[in-house]
Amino acid sequence: MRTLPFVAVLAAALCVTSSASAQEPHAAVQAFGGLGVGSFATTNTIFGGTVTGDLTPNIQVVGEAGRLGNVLLSMTQTVIGLSSVDFSVSAWYGQGGVRFTGGSSALRPYAEASAGIARLQPHLTGIASGLPSVIANAGLAFLNTTSPIASLGGGVMFQSGAFVADIGYRHRRVFSDTWVDALTLGDSLSSNEVRVGFGVRF
Repeated sequence: MRTLPFVAVLAAALCVTSSASAQEPHAAVQAFGGLGVGSFATTNTIFGGTVTGDLTPNIQVVGEAGRLGNVLLSMTQTVIGLSSVDFSVSAWYGQGGVRFTGGSSALRPYAEASAGIARLQPHLTGIASGLPSVIANAGLAFLNTTSPIASLGGGVMFQSGAFVADIGYRHRRVFSDTWVDALTLGDSLSSNEVRVGFGVRF
């Protein structure tokens, strides 16, 4: 009979712990934006959304989709910038991967790796407006292509209740084997990004 109070206290503690664990957020949705840095003189916008889900307290699966403003190399952009015509290659992309986080406080550093596909779209500006511009860009639409994409990055997350934010860096590389190769000067299409995201946990 003397063990009954102990058993009752232990059972109550287990119930409280289980309830708290069940209420702890295990997923998050974020919107992000930032700048892709091609060179000291060229920057372009990046935006998109991210979904994460916990596998363990320090490992999450990550799904992301967004748009890269221009993935041409800085040297290529510099050469093209010498002319009156501006040529760029934007990309819509979707990818998935794994994120590793450290610590358990409100501020948590992280590193992640992911891969997916990108839809490359060339754009031409700086030519005569009107019909010549319409015809040129209509023709470029036939050069749209889909290629594999991969990224590595890291940053710091801030979590408080249901709110989550992060600031981070990503290096993306597009592995194209099409006409785009002629613009890479022996390298690969890539983007170096500094970005900020805000979202909610649930």
